[in-house]
Amino acid sequence: MTSLQGNPVSNGIGVGPVIIYEPFSWETSQGEISPDETEDMVLRYQQAKQKAKKELERMIEAFSTTDPEKGKIFTAHLDVLFDEVMEEEILGLIQDDLTPPDRAVDEIYGAYIHLLEKTKDPLIRERAADLRDVRSRLLRCWAGKEEKNLSSLPKPVVVVAKDLFPSDTATLDREKVLAIVTEVGGATSHSAIIARSFEIPALLGVAGITERLQEDQTVIVDAVEGRLYCDPTPQEIEQYSRRREEYLLHMSQVKKYLNVEPVTPDGRRIEVELNIACATPQELAGAAYTDGVGLFRTEFLYMGRDRLPTEEEQFQVYRKVLEAFQGRPVTLRTLDIGGDKKLDCLALPKEENPFLGNRALRLCLSHPQMFKTQLRAALRASVYGNLWMMFPMVSSMEDIHQAKAAVQEAKNELEMEGIPYSEDMKLGVMIEIPAIALMADQIAKEVDFASIGSNDLCQYLTATDRMNPAVAEYYRSFHPAMFRLIGYAAQPFLSEGKEIGVCGEMGGDPLSAAVLIGLGITRLSMGASSVPHIKKLITGLSYERAKEIAQKVQHTALAQDVRRLLQEELQQLL
Repeated sequence: MTSLQGNPVSNGIGVGPVIIYEPFSWETSQGEISPDETEDMVLRYQQAKQKAKKELERMIEAFSTTDPEKGKIFTAHLDVLFDEVMEEEILGLIQDDLTPPDRAVDEIYGAYIHLLEKTKDPLIRERAADLRDVRSRLLRCWAGKEEKNLSSLPKPVVVVAKDLFPSDTATLDREKVLAIVTEVGGATSHSAIIARSFEIPALLGVAGITERLQEDQTVIVDAVEGRLYCDPTPQEIEQYSRRREEYLLHMSQVKKYLNVEPVTPDGRRIEVELNIACATPQELAGAAYTDGVGLFRTEFLYMGRDRLPTEEEQFQVYRKVLEAFQGRPVTLRTLDIGGDKKLDCLALPKEENPFLGNRALRLCLSHPQMFKTQLRAALRASVYGNLWMMFPMVSSMEDIHQAKAAVQEAKNELEMEGIPYSEDMKLGVMIEIPAIALMADQIAKEVDFASIGSNDLCQYLTATDRMNPAVAEYYRSFHPAMFRLIGYAAQPFLSEGKEIGVCGEMGGDPLSAAVLIGLGITRLSMGASSVPHIKKLITGLSYERAKEIAQKVQHTALAQDVRRLLQEELQQLL
């Protein structure tokens, strides 16, 4: 059988017939409209817009009780539909340039989609899917066509498409979708997020797949190994059907660890914390089974808006998170933006080498008023829980001194205004730059805690742009030097009796986590889906054995040998 590679964004195995899903497509009007037609055309455009609005409102209402998080996707689509800037540009084309409304919509939406797709930040880039979705809906309403979606399927199928809009995945019949395969899309796309929430196997980025497959053709989707198998034999279908049942049984067993206390067999307690971004109810539900928030990515408060968030807006979000976790640590990372991550509400110059440019703490220090607004909001919220604050992209002791001075200035202002804040708020740093890891003995005396941002640390240590697929093979998170450097950075903090954790992808990977525990790390932060896997590992792995594994890893030469060694050592615990 033919095998194709893809990006597994929602684990699982699906076996069944294909349905080739093609959403609404269009051809826009050519030529110009006459000046006498403009008023009627604008009216018809507004009617199509109102029809699209009613469709979105129906979906928001439908999800309001069953799944409010999916409803928020369509609330965001309403915001796009009534975006004032795009509306002004569309009407300008119709009224001034005599452009047919459908072509005006296509051109203006297309320009903004192209702009978003050019950014290196995957989270911003994925917003283009929202614009494509709204454009398609608006043009379909203009054409007078009824909505086509995946909400009613005749039988269990593997859905294959070039791409799926958020509305496609949100409304699909989850009982009849065996797996999802698309030609485009990444791990942060709405399709990936919703597939994971539905626990539907999803394999994205399979180039040209809609041309290679036919309707009702049987395929195997292995979204564990990242393979799509075409034209399998009856024996292969039976084999993978058994593997699917085994996988589902395994996952049901792993989920039993969700509420287990993460203590090693020899009594070492490991704090299992969450990485969160938007403070949604779904994210905050993790408070029921974790020890706190190891990484609160505050930049999401700044994204997708035309002005900076106010102090009050930030305060309310920070307070909500702190109250949800009821005294457990919430580690707020100050704004980590700049360079490759652009904001609509902040004009930033183009940089030749953005990953080494003015970003994160550097950017905040160069925009002191913006930084102070965030610090004041965080300090005000600190009285509602156990807030820890950490600074990203720290490269020197001077950075730490400047950041602490900014915090003190914000405290002084609040005191003068009679506004309370917690005197016990801990200040820490992210260890992402090798220079800081090598200065850990000095840094540990200066701050209350540290958290290792393994994604960027690996990028800087291996001199590999982690966003560049051309050098992906050089971005090796299992590089022995990574574990050596993490161990080197951890020891001074442990000697000082101060907390050090890991909040990058390595913290939620059981293979890496075993080594981290052996290096002395006692705090691991991760996405919610990784929690039961990590707890299962912790409860089955003694600290002494973890130390032995860590020693072996640090003395192994090749990254591929490190991975193989860990898979062999931990096979029974995965």
